[in-house]
Amino acid sequence: MAHASYRAFVEELERAGELRRISEPVATELEITAIADREMKKPGGGQALLFEKPTVNGVVSPFPVAINTMGSWKRMAMSMGAETVDAVADELGTLMKAKPPTSFGEAIKLLGTAIELRHARPKRVKSGPCKDVIHRFDPADPSNVWPPAPDVKDPATFDRQPPTLLNLPILRCWPLDGGRFVTLPCVVTQDPDTGERNLGMYRVQVYDDRTTGMHWQLQKVAARHGRRYYETGQRMPVTIFLGGDPVYPFAATAPLPDGLDEFLLAGYLRRKSIELVKCETNDLEVPANADIVIEGYIDPTEPLRMEGPFGDHTGYYTLPEPYPVFHVTAITHRKDAVYPATIVGIPPMEDFYIGAASVKLFLPIFKMNFPEIVDIALPAEGTFHNAVIVSIRKTYPMQAYKVMHGLWGMGQMMFTKYIVVVDADVDVHNTSEVLFHLCANTDPQRDSVFTRGPADVLDHATSEIAIGTKLGIDATRKLAGEGFKREWPPIIRMDPEVAARVARLG
Repeated sequence: MAHASYRAFVEELERAGELRRISEPVATELEITAIADREMKKPGGGQALLFEKPTVNGVVSPFPVAINTMGSWKRMAMSMGAETVDAVADELGTLMKAKPPTSFGEAIKLLGTAIELRHARPKRVKSGPCKDVIHRFDPADPSNVWPPAPDVKDPATFDRQPPTLLNLPILRCWPLDGGRFVTLPCVVTQDPDTGERNLGMYRVQVYDDRTTGMHWQLQKVAARHGRRYYETGQRMPVTIFLGGDPVYPFAATAPLPDGLDEFLLAGYLRRKSIELVKCETNDLEVPANADIVIEGYIDPTEPLRMEGPFGDHTGYYTLPEPYPVFHVTAITHRKDAVYPATIVGIPPMEDFYIGAASVKLFLPIFKMNFPEIVDIALPAEGTFHNAVIVSIRKTYPMQAYKVMHGLWGMGQMMFTKYIVVVDADVDVHNTSEVLFHLCANTDPQRDSVFTRGPADVLDHATSEIAIGTKLGIDATRKLAGEGFKREWPPIIRMDPEVAARVARLG
């Protein structure tokens, strides 16, 4: 089911008993985080929260803040208009099985074809709700004078105060953060050579009323786009949007390969093509039903600026590093806009469900390239990239190592520090069960492999930024061809008939 706006999604959550409203004023400075963090750590992810009166420097914002809206398996499925995330994954897997690929490249092409089987590409429209209120920034006027009509269709909707980075309810999440951060932004960039669009999610630190940091890490697609603009010296158009359909932020974080339009995935998930509208001050396009749009540019001739610290999904602060400066040229929004946000930190947090849903959705692609794979899990404690558990149907010696190296070569899997491979009968989502087999089935020297490669820029433990070591552990039952010269003992299990008879006795 397509959601017309983030408010529509929030209202659906409320009808389902998945949302709690907080009507008293709550500060965007730390207080929202304190409440949301406590909620996210409840069993099953707690409830979504809608702060009806968020305050910015003590002043109530006209935009309510929605947080933890995708922080459970049920809410994650609801964001996709489905009963379960598994149902969505099964449907996509069925589409892709129509013609099994013979290579990873073919698998990616097939993914794009499968997605387009349901819906056409995004379609362009002239306008939409995201332009209910329009505020252009005059670069020659630093005073931010409220622009005259007809730019503003209904100035009363914002109490005659124009939207700026200083009065949007942008959170300061943690005590040592370098400032306020937009934490659920959908960032649109374009390849200057091919024209291919990318939708990514990169944290945005507010510097002042019209400039921010743009924290796209060097391995990200937007960073590659940026390098081309830096090489040519041309001004780079960038647009951030928030809200609209909740599948947009999910698509922005999904591990799609470079060149495959995230709006295609979003259209597939919402079962309806996305209507895109041209921005006011650059040629990029955004969903017409977005709640808030922040347009601007990056100037390649301008020095980088220190961004951070930021309390990150690693559970630690990432320290300041130089990143490009994003200049705001316009902010537009719906009359009834909701400001969507999230927080990251020591797990479990909302992002665990978003990341785990991506794994479920793209598991069919992994299985096409590695048919021995049964399941994959990213435990919450691994904060996405640190740990991956894989179960396989093992049929020949050293098969676990083949899977490890293959996964390290696939997209963002290159950041994974630890890969543990277990047998098909192990539940990878049961950490206790995985640890039992890890400890029981391994000889550390024989069953481990170290390798070097790219590391997550956010990983504070590596000796150098973006360069690190990976450890693979084969926790499967060993075969003779793997140097194991003893008989492998059977695991202790009760006789099934006895177990069934005892169960009937109660």
